[in-house]
Amino acid sequence: MSSLPTPHIAAENKDAFAKTVLMPGDPLRSKYIAENFLENPVLVNNTRGVQGYTGFYKGKKVSVMASGMGIPSIGIYSYELFNFYDVETIIRVGSAGAISPALHLRDIVFGMGACTNSSYARQFALPGDFAPTADFETLMRAVNAAEKLGVKPFVGNLLSSDTFYDDSSSLAAWRKMGVLAVEMESAALYMNAARSGKKALAICTISDCPLEGGEECSALEREQTFTKMIEIALEAAE
Repeated sequence: MSSLPTPHIAAENKDAFAKTVLMPGDPLRSKYIAENFLENPVLVNNTRGVQGYTGFYKGKKVSVMASGMGIPSIGIYSYELFNFYDVETIIRVGSAGAISPALHLRDIVFGMGACTNSSYARQFALPGDFAPTADFETLMRAVNAAEKLGVKPFVGNLLSSDTFYDDSSSLAAWRKMGVLAVEMESAALYMNAARSGKKALAICTISDCPLEGGEECSALEREQTFTKMIEIALEAAE
């Protein structure tokens, strides 16, 4: 293992991060969470503008750091947090596009599993296909927190796609298999957690409905209004 800091995280000691890290894609959402939900947040990373903070939520030490967009990006950041900074749990708090017709804008989806069209798993040289799944205990805490907050939890498979602009228009095919929503990061997060012996969960708020007329939230709404998802993740943090 390399010495600290890493090539992508500027923190010089392992104690800079809490054992649980919330991970939005957007650095501005990371800043928003730190400033509006954490007590005494301290900026511990700003390499490449990927803001990371550590503070306290109801007496619990919690960190939040952005992942950037896509499997390669979250693959790097989650790997370094798990393996260099001794982080035990990463909870992704992101946005997703609805695939299931049961979902509407601002519904909250919990990724029990993460399908993918990525080749990320090939690095592990497995003799078959790996099924990336969330940590069950973290998932249950999050679902229980959602119910206490009066939020209906939608639990099931996500699709972690390598393509935002999908030339093959494949979402209808994934709908046939009961996949709930599409995003771009969770499968790699789950694989890194499995390989590191750590825990991960993806919680996503529906920000657009690409199969149902294209209704969507604005960038500012995605940054600042997905507060129920954030509360649920913070309540689920150990």
